[in-house]
Amino acid sequence: MAKKAEGLTFEKISSEIKAKIYKPVYFLEGEEPYYIDLIADLIAENVLDESEREFNQSILYGKDIDSVRLISEAKRFPMMAERQVLIIKEAQEIKDLEKTTKVTVGTKRKEEEINLLEEYIKNPQPTTLLVICFKYKTLDKRKSLGKTLVQSGYLFNSTKLYENELPGWIEKYSKGQGLRIQPKAAFLIAEYLGNDLSRISNEIEKLKINLKGRTEISVEDVQNFIGISKDYNVFELQNAIGKRDVVKANQIINYFAANPKENPFVFVIANFYSFFSKLLLYHGAPDKSQYVVSSVMGIKPFFLKDYESASRIYTTDKLRKIIGYLREYDLKSKGMDAGDVESSELMKELLFKILHC
Repeated sequence: MAKKAEGLTFEKISSEIKAKIYKPVYFLEGEEPYYIDLIADLIAENVLDESEREFNQSILYGKDIDSVRLISEAKRFPMMAERQVLIIKEAQEIKDLEKTTKVTVGTKRKEEEINLLEEYIKNPQPTTLLVICFKYKTLDKRKSLGKTLVQSGYLFNSTKLYENELPGWIEKYSKGQGLRIQPKAAFLIAEYLGNDLSRISNEIEKLKINLKGRTEISVEDVQNFIGISKDYNVFELQNAIGKRDVVKANQIINYFAANPKENPFVFVIANFYSFFSKLLLYHGAPDKSQYVVSSVMGIKPFFLKDYESASRIYTTDKLRKIIGYLREYDLKSKGMDAGDVESSELMKELLFKILHC
């Protein structure tokens, strides 16, 4: 049995490109577009010299081509250069990419059903570097094309980060920009921007410009330069709920209700669910030592004191009721059993039930 090829990682691709080690095919797939775009740009900017790009670097879009055109372009020879670079963007829009086609093959001119891309991957053009950007979805690895890509070692899968991984990713990205970010500031960015890595990286780069030489990103910097209200944001709402500060929590939720585009109900519910599910984990952890329980909860030890305090207010029984409320209002936010009630009113109802359960 053939040995399964090692999967590609961003770090491996990046280091090999810098060392001028290239694979003939890079099939970049997955739900997270950030790394797919980053790798495609890295190849576009570094493989060919500027003088070679005009005739030997092409970008095609999936909606404009089919598999026959893709393979035809890939088999083209470079002009006055060692190789050509062919980047296929939005490849998920190529309608026949995963389909088989009846073609005549072999010396006996026998007709067979083959996948054109799969056949190319088995015997790629050595002078072509083919980059296929297959965004927001993945190939079925049980089918022949998926199996061939896995076996070849040409497959890169870009997965969405989990919520608890975001602050760490933000800290790592900031460090790569020569910056240090305070834990609360990283948390606030993660809660406000979600797991859109492209948007997060753009905002951090803007922050770097606005810091004007400073190297630490504070909560105040995030509030001032990303446009998050100092007093009315998810971080302050979570703090108010954790302390059962009824007045402040209602002030914030009223602000959210009056500005639904910046603070959609689905975003509020997701934040509530994250907070209360972590509290359930805290209650259920047999070992309450700082580093063990924070690891179980998926948070930095820095934030543990907030959960310790909230756990004295919200017992396990209350948390189960709250999780039930969240499920109920999640369905209502999607139009089920909500009648004509506006999402802003549903938001206020949900907060009332949480604070008075």
